[in-house]
Amino acid sequence: MSPTETEEHQALRAAVAALGQRYGRDYLARLAREGGHPDELWADAAKLGYLGVSLPEEYGGGGGGIAELSIVLEELGAAGCPLLMMVVSPAICGTVIARFGTEAQKLAWLPGLADGSRTMAFGITEPDAGSNSHRITTTARRDGDAWVLTGRKVFISGVDIADATLIVGRTEDARTGRLKPCLFIVPRETPGFSRSVIDMELQAAEKQFELVLDEVRLPAEALVGDEDAGLLQLFAGLNPERIMTAAFAIGMGRYALAKAVDYARTRQVWNEPIGAHQAVAHPLAAAHIELELARLMMQKAARLYDAGDDMGAGEAANMAKYAAGEACVRAVDQAVHTLGGNGLTREYGLASLITAARVARIAPVSREMILNFVSHQTLGLPKSY
Repeated sequence: MSPTETEEHQALRAAVAALGQRYGRDYLARLAREGGHPDELWADAAKLGYLGVSLPEEYGGGGGGIAELSIVLEELGAAGCPLLMMVVSPAICGTVIARFGTEAQKLAWLPGLADGSRTMAFGITEPDAGSNSHRITTTARRDGDAWVLTGRKVFISGVDIADATLIVGRTEDARTGRLKPCLFIVPRETPGFSRSVIDMELQAAEKQFELVLDEVRLPAEALVGDEDAGLLQLFAGLNPERIMTAAFAIGMGRYALAKAVDYARTRQVWNEPIGAHQAVAHPLAAAHIELELARLMMQKAARLYDAGDDMGAGEAANMAKYAAGEACVRAVDQAVHTLGGNGLTREYGLASLITAARVARIAPVSREMILNFVSHQTLGLPKSY
Protein backbone atom coordinates (compact mmCIF):
# COMPACT_ATOMS: atom_id res chain seq x y z
CA MET A 1 0.00 0.00 0.00
CA SER A 2 1.21 3.47 -0.83
CA PRO A 3 2.35 5.39 2.28
CA THR A 4 0.41 8.40 1.03
CA GLU A 5 -2.90 6.62 0.37
CA THR A 6 -5.27 4.40 2.32
CA GLU A 7 -6.48 1.00 1.21
CA GLU A 8 -9.78 2.66 0.32
CA HIS A 9 -7.94 5.09 -1.96
CA GLN A 10 -6.12 2.23 -3.65
CA ALA A 11 -9.41 0.42 -4.19
CA LEU A 12 -10.94 3.59 -5.61
CA ARG A 13 -8.03 3.94 -8.04
CA ALA A 14 -8.45 0.39 -9.26
CA ALA A 15 -12.21 0.73 -9.71
CA VAL A 16 -11.98 4.03 -11.60
CA ALA A 17 -9.16 2.69 -13.77
CA ALA A 18 -11.42 -0.24 -14.74
CA LEU A 19 -14.17 2.20 -15.76
CA GLY A 20 -11.69 4.28 -17.76
CA GLN A 21 -10.43 1.24 -19.64
CA ARG A 22 -13.97 0.57 -20.86
CA TYR A 23 -13.94 3.94 -22.67
CA GLY A 24 -10.37 5.05 -23.36
CA ARG A 25 -8.80 7.66 -25.58
CA ASP A 26 -10.63 6.69 -28.76
CA TYR A 27 -13.98 7.43 -27.13
CA LEU A 28 -13.11 11.05 -26.30
CA ALA A 29 -11.27 11.61 -29.57
CA ARG A 30 -14.33 10.50 -31.55
CA LEU A 31 -16.62 12.78 -29.57
CA ALA A 32 -14.29 15.73 -30.08
CA ARG A 33 -14.30 15.16 -33.85
CA GLU A 34 -18.06 14.75 -33.99
CA GLY A 35 -18.90 17.60 -31.63
CA GLY A 36 -20.44 15.31 -29.02
CA HIS A 37 -20.25 15.17 -25.24
CA PRO A 38 -19.08 12.27 -23.02
CA ASP A 39 -22.60 11.67 -21.72
CA GLU A 40 -22.22 7.90 -21.38
CA LEU A 41 -19.00 8.10 -19.38
CA TRP A 42 -20.41 10.93 -17.25
CA ALA A 43 -23.52 8.86 -16.50
CA ASP A 44 -21.52 5.75 -15.62
CA ALA A 45 -19.16 7.70 -13.37
CA ALA A 46 -22.17 9.25 -11.65
CA LYS A 47 -23.94 5.91 -11.22
CA LEU A 48 -20.87 4.49 -9.51
CA GLY A 49 -20.69 7.48 -7.15
CA TYR A 50 -17.48 8.92 -8.56
CA LEU A 51 -18.78 12.40 -9.52
CA GLY A 52 -20.17 13.05 -6.07
CA VAL A 53 -17.45 11.37 -4.06
CA SER A 54 -16.34 14.66 -2.50
CA LEU A 55 -19.81 16.03 -1.70
CA PRO A 56 -21.60 15.63 1.65
CA GLU A 57 -23.48 12.38 2.23
CA GLU A 58 -26.60 14.17 3.46
CA TYR A 59 -26.98 15.68 -0.01
CA GLY A 60 -26.36 12.49 -1.98
CA GLY A 61 -22.56 12.61 -2.13
CA GLY A 62 -19.93 10.15 -0.99
CA GLY A 63 -18.77 12.15 2.01
CA GLY A 64 -15.14 12.18 0.88
CA GLY A 65 -13.00 15.09 -0.14
CA ILE A 66 -10.89 16.57 -2.91
CA ALA A 67 -8.35 13.79 -2.28
CA GLU A 68 -10.86 11.22 -3.49
CA LEU A 69 -12.16 13.34 -6.36
CA SER A 70 -8.61 13.96 -7.63
CA ILE A 71 -8.02 10.19 -7.70
CA VAL A 72 -11.08 9.76 -9.92
CA LEU A 73 -9.95 12.40 -12.41
CA GLU A 74 -6.33 11.22 -12.45
CA GLU A 75 -7.29 7.60 -13.17
CA LEU A 76 -9.73 8.56 -15.91
CA GLY A 77 -6.93 10.68 -17.40
CA ALA A 78 -4.47 7.81 -17.19
CA ALA A 79 -6.99 5.73 -19.16
CA GLY A 80 -7.15 8.46 -21.81
CA CYS A 81 -10.63 9.76 -21.01
CA PRO A 82 -10.48 12.58 -18.42
CA LEU A 83 -13.69 14.51 -17.75
CA LEU A 84 -12.88 18.23 -17.75
CA MET A 85 -16.24 19.15 -16.25
CA MET A 86 -15.24 17.28 -13.08
CA VAL A 87 -12.86 20.15 -12.39
CA VAL A 88 -15.70 22.63 -12.67
CA SER A 89 -19.00 21.09 -11.58
CA PRO A 90 -18.32 19.01 -8.44
CA ALA A 91 -14.86 20.35 -7.53
CA ILE A 92 -15.40 24.12 -7.78
CA CYS A 93 -19.15 24.71 -7.77
CA GLY A 94 -20.12 21.76 -5.62
CA THR A 95 -17.45 22.59 -3.05
CA VAL A 96 -18.39 26.27 -2.84
CA ILE A 97 -22.10 25.52 -2.46
CA ALA A 98 -21.45 22.77 0.09
CA ARG A 99 -19.30 25.09 2.21
CA PHE A 100 -21.09 28.40 1.85
CA GLY A 101 -24.48 27.90 0.21
CA THR A 102 -27.81 28.28 1.95
CA GLU A 103 -29.78 25.17 2.84
CA ALA A 104 -32.07 25.89 -0.12
CA GLN A 105 -29.09 26.15 -2.49
CA LYS A 106 -27.62 22.91 -1.17
CA LEU A 107 -30.90 21.05 -1.61
CA ALA A 108 -31.39 22.51 -5.09
CA TRP A 109 -27.94 21.73 -6.44
CA LEU A 110 -25.84 19.22 -4.51
CA PRO A 111 -27.93 16.06 -5.12
CA GLY A 112 -27.94 16.75 -8.86
CA LEU A 113 -24.24 17.57 -8.98
CA ALA A 114 -23.55 14.34 -7.08
CA ASP A 115 -25.64 12.04 -9.29
CA GLY A 116 -24.67 13.77 -12.52
CA SER A 117 -28.18 14.86 -13.43
CA ARG A 118 -27.19 18.51 -13.11
CA THR A 119 -23.98 20.31 -14.00
CA MET A 120 -22.66 23.76 -13.29
CA ALA A 121 -20.03 25.82 -15.11
CA PHE A 122 -17.74 28.39 -13.50
CA GLY A 123 -17.17 31.89 -14.83
CA ILE A 124 -14.23 33.92 -13.57
CA THR A 125 -11.85 34.62 -16.50
CA GLU A 126 -12.29 37.92 -18.32
CA PRO A 127 -10.72 39.38 -21.50
CA ASP A 128 -8.64 42.00 -19.67
CA ALA A 129 -8.25 40.44 -16.24
CA GLY A 130 -7.59 36.75 -16.87
CA SER A 131 -8.20 35.04 -13.53
CA ASN A 132 -7.03 38.03 -11.47
CA SER A 133 -9.96 38.47 -9.08
CA HIS A 134 -8.74 41.97 -8.20
CA ARG A 135 -9.22 43.19 -11.78
CA ILE A 136 -12.56 41.59 -12.59
CA THR A 137 -14.92 44.14 -14.14
CA THR A 138 -18.15 42.13 -14.12
CA THR A 139 -20.24 44.06 -11.62
CA ALA A 140 -23.26 43.19 -9.52
CA ARG A 141 -25.47 45.95 -8.15
CA ARG A 142 -28.49 45.78 -5.93
CA ASP A 143 -31.86 46.77 -7.32
CA GLY A 144 -34.38 46.40 -4.55
CA ASP A 145 -34.35 42.74 -3.53
CA ALA A 146 -32.67 41.70 -6.79
CA TRP A 147 -29.15 41.70 -8.20
CA VAL A 148 -28.23 43.01 -11.65
CA LEU A 149 -25.05 41.67 -13.29
CA THR A 150 -23.18 43.25 -16.20
CA GLY A 151 -19.92 42.10 -17.79
CA ARG A 152 -18.09 39.60 -19.98
CA LYS A 153 -16.32 36.29 -19.41
CA VAL A 154 -14.09 34.21 -21.71
CA PHE A 155 -12.80 30.63 -21.87
CA ILE A 156 -15.69 29.29 -19.83
CA SER A 157 -15.99 25.52 -20.24
CA GLY A 158 -19.19 23.60 -20.84
CA VAL A 159 -21.71 26.44 -20.62
CA ASP A 160 -23.81 24.81 -23.34
CA ILE A 161 -24.41 21.68 -21.25
CA ALA A 162 -24.44 23.25 -17.78
CA ASP A 163 -27.74 24.02 -16.06
CA ALA A 164 -26.21 27.15 -14.57
CA THR A 165 -22.92 29.02 -14.28
CA LEU A 166 -21.38 30.16 -11.02
CA ILE A 167 -20.36 33.70 -11.98
CA VAL A 168 -17.73 35.74 -10.17
CA GLY A 169 -18.80 39.36 -10.06
CA ARG A 170 -17.88 42.32 -7.90
CA THR A 171 -20.06 44.39 -5.63
CA GLU A 172 -19.32 47.74 -4.07
CA ASP A 173 -18.38 47.82 -0.41
CA ALA A 174 -20.64 50.42 1.20
CA ARG A 175 -17.95 51.36 3.72
CA THR A 176 -14.94 51.78 1.42
CA GLY A 177 -16.44 52.07 -2.05
CA ARG A 178 -14.08 49.34 -3.23
CA LEU A 179 -15.25 46.43 -5.32
CA LYS A 180 -15.20 42.98 -3.73
CA PRO A 181 -15.74 39.58 -5.40
CA CYS A 182 -19.03 37.74 -4.95
CA LEU A 183 -20.46 34.53 -6.40
CA PHE A 184 -23.82 34.22 -8.18
CA ILE A 185 -25.72 31.26 -9.62
CA VAL A 186 -26.92 32.21 -13.11
CA PRO A 187 -29.26 29.68 -14.79
CA ARG A 188 -28.42 28.99 -18.42
CA GLU A 189 -31.55 30.55 -19.96
CA THR A 190 -31.64 33.70 -17.83
CA PRO A 191 -32.59 36.75 -19.96
CA GLY A 192 -29.52 38.82 -20.86
CA PHE A 193 -27.15 35.88 -20.34
CA SER A 194 -25.75 34.96 -23.76
CA ARG A 195 -22.91 32.77 -24.98
CA SER A 196 -20.85 32.29 -28.13
CA VAL A 197 -18.45 29.45 -28.80
CA ILE A 198 -14.73 30.27 -29.10
CA ASP A 199 -13.07 28.63 -32.11
CA MET A 200 -10.21 26.64 -30.59
CA GLU A 201 -7.36 24.81 -32.31
CA LEU A 202 -7.49 22.36 -29.43
CA GLN A 203 -10.03 19.61 -30.10
CA ALA A 204 -11.98 18.63 -27.01
CA ALA A 205 -15.45 17.39 -26.19
CA GLU A 206 -15.94 20.34 -23.83
CA LYS A 207 -16.26 23.61 -25.74
CA GLN A 208 -15.06 27.04 -24.62
CA PHE A 209 -17.37 30.04 -24.58
CA GLU A 210 -17.45 33.79 -24.30
CA LEU A 211 -20.26 35.00 -22.07
CA VAL A 212 -22.04 38.33 -22.06
CA LEU A 213 -24.10 39.43 -19.07
CA ASP A 214 -26.28 42.31 -20.21
CA GLU A 215 -28.25 43.62 -17.23
CA VAL A 216 -28.88 40.08 -16.01
CA ARG A 217 -31.47 40.26 -13.25
CA LEU A 218 -31.23 37.66 -10.49
CA PRO A 219 -33.20 37.10 -7.29
CA ALA A 220 -31.55 37.75 -3.94
CA GLU A 221 -31.09 34.02 -3.36
CA ALA A 222 -28.77 33.78 -6.39
CA LEU A 223 -25.93 35.10 -4.19
CA VAL A 224 -23.85 32.27 -2.75
CA GLY A 225 -22.50 32.82 0.75
CA ASP A 226 -21.72 36.04 2.57
CA GLU A 227 -21.35 39.16 0.46
CA ASP A 228 -18.56 40.33 2.78
CA ALA A 229 -16.52 37.11 2.58
CA GLY A 230 -16.37 36.75 -1.18
CA LEU A 231 -12.60 36.39 -1.52
CA LEU A 232 -12.45 33.58 1.04
CA GLN A 233 -15.33 31.81 -0.66
CA LEU A 234 -13.80 32.29 -4.09
CA PHE A 235 -10.53 30.65 -3.10
CA ALA A 236 -12.45 27.82 -1.47
CA GLY A 237 -13.29 26.95 -5.07
CA LEU A 238 -10.04 27.98 -6.75
CA ASN A 239 -7.82 25.78 -4.58
CA PRO A 240 -9.74 22.59 -5.53
CA GLU A 241 -9.60 23.78 -9.14
CA ARG A 242 -5.79 23.87 -9.01
CA ILE A 243 -5.64 20.46 -7.33
CA MET A 244 -7.98 18.96 -9.91
CA THR A 245 -6.03 20.55 -12.76
CA ALA A 246 -2.96 18.82 -11.35
CA ALA A 247 -4.86 15.52 -11.35
CA PHE A 248 -5.92 16.15 -14.96
CA ALA A 249 -2.32 16.82 -15.99
CA ILE A 250 -0.85 13.87 -14.08
CA GLY A 251 -3.37 11.52 -15.64
CA MET A 252 -2.59 12.80 -19.12
CA GLY A 253 1.14 12.48 -18.51
CA ARG A 254 0.72 8.93 -17.24
CA TYR A 255 -1.31 8.01 -20.32
CA ALA A 256 1.35 9.35 -22.68
CA LEU A 257 4.19 7.76 -20.72
CA ALA A 258 2.48 4.35 -20.70
CA LYS A 259 2.13 4.49 -24.48
CA ALA A 260 5.82 5.37 -24.86
CA VAL A 261 7.02 2.69 -22.46
CA ASP A 262 4.98 0.02 -24.21
CA TYR A 263 6.40 1.13 -27.55
CA ALA A 264 9.97 1.23 -26.22
CA ARG A 265 9.65 -2.31 -24.88
CA THR A 266 8.58 -3.78 -28.21
CA ARG A 267 9.96 -1.58 -30.99
CA GLN A 268 13.17 -3.05 -32.45
CA VAL A 269 15.47 -1.23 -34.83
CA TRP A 270 18.68 -3.29 -34.51
CA ASN A 271 19.01 -6.30 -32.25
CA GLU A 272 17.11 -5.22 -29.13
CA PRO A 273 14.11 -3.05 -28.19
CA ILE A 274 14.81 0.67 -28.32
CA GLY A 275 14.02 0.87 -24.59
CA ALA A 276 17.30 -0.91 -23.90
CA HIS A 277 19.15 2.22 -25.01
CA GLN A 278 19.76 4.75 -22.25
CA ALA A 279 19.10 7.68 -24.56
CA VAL A 280 15.52 6.39 -24.77
CA ALA A 281 15.15 4.87 -21.30
CA HIS A 282 16.54 7.69 -19.18
CA PRO A 283 14.21 10.46 -20.41
CA LEU A 284 11.23 8.15 -19.84
CA ALA A 285 12.47 7.37 -16.34
CA ALA A 286 12.90 11.08 -15.63
CA ALA A 287 9.34 11.75 -16.86
CA HIS A 288 8.02 9.06 -14.51
CA ILE A 289 9.90 10.57 -11.56
CA GLU A 290 8.53 14.05 -12.28
CA LEU A 291 4.96 12.75 -12.49
CA GLU A 292 5.35 10.90 -9.19
CA LEU A 293 6.75 13.99 -7.49
CA ALA A 294 3.88 16.10 -8.82
CA ARG A 295 1.39 13.56 -7.49
CA LEU A 296 2.94 13.78 -4.03
CA MET A 297 2.45 17.54 -3.98
CA MET A 298 -1.10 17.11 -5.27
CA GLN A 299 -1.83 14.66 -2.46
CA LYS A 300 -0.37 17.08 0.09
CA ALA A 301 -2.55 19.90 -1.25
CA ALA A 302 -5.68 17.73 -1.18
CA ARG A 303 -5.01 16.60 2.38
CA LEU A 304 -4.47 20.16 3.58
CA TYR A 305 -7.63 21.33 1.86
CA ASP A 306 -9.74 18.48 3.20
CA ALA A 307 -8.36 19.17 6.69
CA GLY A 308 -9.60 22.77 6.49
CA ASP A 309 -6.19 24.42 6.16
CA ASP A 310 -7.08 26.88 3.39
CA MET A 311 -3.86 28.87 3.72
CA GLY A 312 -1.59 25.84 3.53
CA ALA A 313 -3.71 24.32 0.79
CA GLY A 314 -3.44 27.49 -1.29
CA GLU A 315 0.35 27.31 -1.39
CA ALA A 316 0.42 23.54 -2.00
CA ALA A 317 -2.33 23.65 -4.63
CA ASN A 318 -0.42 26.21 -6.66
CA MET A 319 2.79 24.20 -6.38
CA ALA A 320 0.96 21.01 -7.35
CA LYS A 321 -0.60 22.63 -10.39
CA TYR A 322 2.78 24.03 -11.47
CA ALA A 323 4.63 20.74 -10.98
CA ALA A 324 1.96 18.68 -12.70
CA GLY A 325 1.75 21.02 -15.68
CA GLU A 326 5.50 20.92 -16.22
CA ALA A 327 5.66 17.14 -15.74
CA CYS A 328 2.77 16.57 -18.13
CA VAL A 329 4.29 18.67 -20.92
CA ARG A 330 7.63 16.90 -20.62
CA ALA A 331 6.05 13.43 -20.47
CA VAL A 332 3.94 14.05 -23.57
CA ASP A 333 6.88 15.57 -25.44
CA GLN A 334 9.12 12.63 -24.59
CA ALA A 335 6.41 10.13 -25.47
CA VAL A 336 5.96 11.61 -28.92
CA HIS A 337 9.73 11.77 -29.39
CA THR A 338 10.07 8.12 -28.37
CA LEU A 339 7.60 7.02 -31.03
CA GLY A 340 9.19 9.21 -33.70
CA GLY A 341 6.94 9.52 -36.74
CA ASN A 342 4.42 7.18 -35.17
CA GLY A 343 3.98 9.70 -32.37
CA LEU A 344 2.32 12.03 -34.85
CA THR A 345 -0.18 9.51 -36.22
CA ARG A 346 -3.81 9.22 -35.19
CA GLU A 347 -3.29 5.50 -34.61
CA TYR A 348 -1.20 6.09 -31.49
CA GLY A 349 -3.26 9.00 -30.18
CA LEU A 350 -0.41 11.14 -28.85
CA ALA A 351 -0.08 14.03 -31.29
CA SER A 352 -3.22 15.83 -30.07
CA LEU A 353 -1.82 15.74 -26.54
CA ILE A 354 1.02 18.06 -27.58
CA THR A 355 -1.49 20.92 -27.58
CA ALA A 356 -3.68 19.57 -24.77
CA ALA A 357 -0.74 19.25 -22.38
CA ARG A 358 -0.05 22.98 -22.63
CA VAL A 359 -3.44 23.71 -21.09
CA ALA A 360 -2.12 22.64 -17.70
CA ARG A 361 0.60 25.30 -17.97
CA ILE A 362 -1.87 28.02 -18.93
CA ALA A 363 -5.13 27.31 -17.11
CA PRO A 364 -6.67 28.05 -14.71
CA VAL A 365 -3.71 30.26 -13.84
CA SER A 366 -0.45 30.60 -15.75
CA ARG A 367 2.80 29.12 -14.55
CA GLU A 368 4.25 32.64 -14.30
CA MET A 369 1.50 33.76 -11.91
CA ILE A 370 2.17 30.72 -9.76
CA LEU A 371 5.85 31.66 -9.66
CA ASN A 372 4.76 35.15 -8.63
CA PHE A 373 2.64 33.67 -5.85
CA VAL A 374 5.45 31.50 -4.52
CA SER A 375 8.07 34.25 -4.77
CA HIS A 376 5.85 36.74 -2.92
CA GLN A 377 3.86 34.62 -0.50
CA THR A 378 6.33 31.83 0.28
CA LEU A 379 9.72 33.46 -0.19
CA GLY A 380 8.72 36.95 0.87
CA LEU A 381 10.25 38.68 -2.15
CA PRO A 382 8.92 42.10 -3.19
CA LYS A 383 6.40 42.51 -5.98
CA SER A 384 7.25 44.07 -9.31
CA TYR A 385 3.63 45.08 -9.94
